[in-house]
Formats: sequence, C-alpha cells, structure tokens
Amino acid sequence: MKKQEKSIQARLAKKSVVKRQLGGKLNIFITVISICFAGMGIWTNSFGVIMAMRQGGLFVGFLLFLIFLLYPLNNRAPVDRVPWYDWVFAVLGALGGLYTYFFVESFNLRALEPNTLDYIFAVATVLLVLEASRRSAGKWITILCIFFLIYALFGPLFPGVFRHRGFKIQRLLVRMYLVDEGIYGIITRVAASYIFLFILFGCFLKESGVAKFFNDFALSLSGGSAGGPAKVAVIASAITGTISGSGVANVATTGSFTIPLMKKTGYEPHFAGAVEAAASSGGLFMPPIMGTAAFVMSELLGISYLKILIAGAIPAVLYYFAVFSEVHLEALRVNLRGLNREDLPKLKEVILKKGHLALPLVVLVYTLFSGRSPLFAAFMALLATVVISQINKETRMGPKKVLRAMDEGGRTILSVGIACVACGIIIGVISMTGVGQALAHNIIYLSGNNLLLALFFTMVASIFLSMGLPGTAVYIITATVCAPALMGMGVVPIVSHFFVFYFGCLSNLTPPVALASYAAAGIAKSNPSKVAWTGLRLTFAFFIVPYIIVYSPQLLLQGFQFPRHMLLLATTFLAVFSFAVSERGYLIAKQKPLERILFFISSCLLIYPERISDIAGLVFFIVLVFIHLKLNRAKVKNG
Repeated sequence: MKKQEKSIQARLAKKSVVKRQLGGKLNIFITVISICFAGMGIWTNSFGVIMAMRQGGLFVGFLLFLIFLLYPLNNRAPVDRVPWYDWVFAVLGALGGLYTYFFVESFNLRALEPNTLDYIFAVATVLLVLEASRRSAGKWITILCIFFLIYALFGPLFPGVFRHRGFKIQRLLVRMYLVDEGIYGIITRVAASYIFLFILFGCFLKESGVAKFFNDFALSLSGGSAGGPAKVAVIASAITGTISGSGVANVATTGSFTIPLMKKTGYEPHFAGAVEAAASSGGLFMPPIMGTAAFVMSELLGISYLKILIAGAIPAVLYYFAVFSEVHLEALRVNLRGLNREDLPKLKEVILKKGHLALPLVVLVYTLFSGRSPLFAAFMALLATVVISQINKETRMGPKKVLRAMDEGGRTILSVGIACVACGIIIGVISMTGVGQALAHNIIYLSGNNLLLALFFTMVASIFLSMGLPGTAVYIITATVCAPALMGMGVVPIVSHFFVFYFGCLSNLTPPVALASYAAAGIAKSNPSKVAWTGLRLTFAFFIVPYIIVYSPQLLLQGFQFPRHMLLLATTFLAVFSFAVSERGYLIAKQKPLERILFFISSCLLIYPERISDIAGLVFFIVLVFIHLKLNRAKVKNG
C-alpha cells in the first residue's frame, strides 16, 4: 500500500506545478512584496486609476518577480532557497515591466521605429513570460504560445488555408510588447483589474472563515441523507465556486475535508476523489466570478458583466444538478447511508454563528444589480468583508488577517495572471494571422454546414485545446480559436462563447491532462487516471446541456419569457436527470439494459427543442418510472 501511495505521489509530482517552501527573512521579503502587489491591485482599481499600459507594466513586473522567486526551474531544483539564476530572472522580469511603466509614452511616439533597447526588453520579457507561465501555469500553455509564435514567423511553411505570408521578428516584437496588444492586450488589462480584485475579494472572504461556514452549511443541509458526504462535497464546492477562480484550488479548499469524509462512510477512494473533482470543476462556471472568465467574456463580447452573470446562472445550476443526481443514484445503488444526525452541525446554529459571512456576497450581487461597475462592486464587497467580519469575535479580521489575505491574494494571482499574459501572445498572433477564421472555415467545411456535426467538432477542439490550462486561459483560447466556427454558422455570439467555455472547463476532468482530478487523486490517495475517468462519467449528464443552449438560447435567459419558457426549463432538468438514470443504471433498483436505453431515449426526446417532443419525452419518462416502480414493488414497500 505504501509503495502504491509513493507511486501516486511521484506521478502527481511530475504532473503538478512545484512551489518553493521558503522560510526566514527571505519569506518575509516575499510576503512584503506580495502585500505590495495586492496593495497596487487595490489602489489602481479604486482611487489610483492610471493608464492601462502603465498598470499592465506594474502588473507584469510584479508577476515575473514573484514567480521566479516562488516557482523553481523544475522538480529537481532547490525548493528551500532561491538560486542565483532565478534572482537574475526575477530582476529582469521586474525591469521588463518597469520599462513599460516609465517609457510607455515614448513607445507611442515611436511605435513604428523602435530602438535597440526596446527590442532587447521585448525579447527578454517575452522569453521570461514563456518561462514563468511554464513554471506556474503548466507546460501546455507555454507549448501553445511557442507554437503560435512559430506560426507567426513561418507562416509560408504551413499547409492549405493555414498558410500566410509570415511576419518579421521585429514586427512580431512590436505587436507583442510595444503596443497595447500581445502581452499588454485586453486579457492582461482584464487580469490586472477585474480578475485581480475579485481574487483578492475571495482571499479576504476565506480569511474571515467563510470556507468553514460553507462546509458546515453543506453538512447541516445534506450530511444525513443517503451518500451525505458526497452531497456535502457537491454543495460545498458549488458555494465555494462562487468565489474561487480555479478548479484545483477548489479541490484543495473543500477536498481536504470532504474526501476523507466520503472514504470514511464507505465510498471507494477513486469515487470520492472523482466526486470532489467533478464538483470543484463546476466552480469554473459558477456565477458571479465564473473562474474569472466572466470578465474576459464581457470584454470580448462587448456586453455588460451583469448580462454574462445572469446568462450563466441556469447552466451552472444544471451542472450541479447533474453531478448531484449521479451522486444520489450511486449512493442508492451501493446502499451508502448518511452521517449520524447527532454528529452534524445544526443549520440554525450555523446560520446564527457564521451566516453573516455570506453578506459580502449579497453586497456584491446587490451592487452589480444596482448598475455599478464590477470593479466598484468588488471593491465594496472587499470592504464589506472586513467590516462584517467584526460582528463575531471568531471571524473578526484585524490588521494581521487583512495583511495575510493580501499576501495570499498576491500569491494566488500569479498562476492566473501569467496565464492571461501568456494568452495575450496567442491572441496577438491570432489577430495578426487570422488563423481563427481559418479554423472556423475548416470546421464548417468538415461539418458540411450541418450544425450538429459542427457542434461536435467544436466540442472536441475545445476539450483538446484546453487540456492542462487554468480556467481563465481555457476560455480565452476556446473563445478566440473555436467560437468563430459556431458564429459563422449563425449561432448567437454569447451562446457560441458559452458552448466552448463549458467544454473547455470539462477538460479539467478529461484524461490525459485532468488537473482537478490529479489534485483530488493526491488527497484520496488513488489512481489519477481512475479518478479522472470516474469524474468524467459523473459529468456526462451535463454534456447535453451546451447542446441544448445552442438550440434553446432561452436557457441563457436570452429572450426568456415567463411562463412561456417554463416547460423548456422543466424538461431540461428532467432530461439531465433521465440521462443520469440511464448512465448510472439505477433508479430505486438496478436497471436492465433495455431500461437504460429507454431512459436515454426519453432524455433525447426531452432535449429536442420542440413542444411535441417535450410532451412526448415527459409522458415517456413518467411511464418508464411507473413501470420501473411496479417491477420493483417489493423494494418500494421495504424502502
């Protein structure tokens, strides 16, 4: 058993990002820099508004400086000290950002005639961004960046519609560093503002003890029901997802509590890890933050953040309904009981003691719905967290907790921020070469203008391109490369973007690069591949939802009318549940193969966006349930 655990840990170490564990004066120094970074983020997004490229220069400078101090070169590099070469890289990275901050006006005056120093800093900063993203965000995003840079330089060597005339390295450097594209493009601007402030808000909430409140709240709600600990994982992860920008971070936050609890009550380790991975991955599209992708989506589509938030609400609920249904049916199938009611926290006590910790989220949502900007809403919610925490001595945030939250925020933004900066390189190349339109053309051509086939090809491309990428990068890549194909076939832009975003997020569970599953496997001490495949099965019921929203945009509340579209809403939830019953092969008893097929057909009828098929699917489902109950009458009587 010990050998197996060591083998699992070794495999996870190779796949995961390594971080230094520093102590003493060096750790104090990095903590101070991290707090200054967070302070810069709060100041430049509230009272101290500055020019976007200046803000971007400070943001990139802080990112590179801290990443090279905190993330080692590889698994064999020292983790208890910083080698001399990383100090050099850190200083060069900081200078690259500061050069932009101080000389941005000079860039504007001579953007078409850069000097030698401009080129030197451009080359150094691009290379440092690539290396920093490899260390902190994973190798796949760096590989993609390098591929796109090669594509920009050697366009004539590529085949067919992907061929272009190519660009000189001087022009590429100008677009990547000296203008507000590439490294300092729209994605970096979003990361330095919306994403940074919301990540800080999440860190302030966590420091106030909100994670413990979420877990206790979920335990009191469902801990005593069949398979209670797994349902706790789903509910706690869903709530944590409202403030978390990472599926892996969500696993670490709730999984350390829920996975051992699931194993203790009888779940197999791989299933316990899979439940947490599946539940945590849904946090990437849970409003109001949606893994920080909501802010980027708002900028790319040119519509308000509030509309994005509203549009993402129903599919997020459907995702967790799908996972919850699978977990419930599995608990019934293997006859797993819940926890003893006496050992569970009381709902009333939980709300009275720590319910006030949810009020900053209320402030956030209220401020957004009152028409204020997301930055203002995040800033007010952050202040509200500090003020409201004073209500209870146990949750009170004094200066130490505030500084600790700022330190955590300054460190948490590193992997997300550098992923956004690196994605700016990819978007810059796509803009220069038009490769997005080329890929869209090929998808449309291969599908023969058949929308269903185009959706399938786009789904595969979105999952493939997103493997190994953090949440925000997932959306950026899929939106710029895959979404144009669907828009070219007449799909509404917001629907196209949500379609690719959902399947991109599911790459967190898709082998061979399933980051959330690997993180959960480490906690569960189980085989990572087994956890990944099981987690993917748990989300199969949700795979039909992105297809439904293409044919029925009303599920994104686009043109939704009450009560006209309530039947659509009801049948969609029923379709997801019917699919889960078919996939799990269980309702109140084990199903025969024919029953599973019939429940799948019922789900397909409920999916199809016609009133006749909805009614037929509803009747079919009711009849199937009635027959299933009748065939298992004895179990119903005993149950």
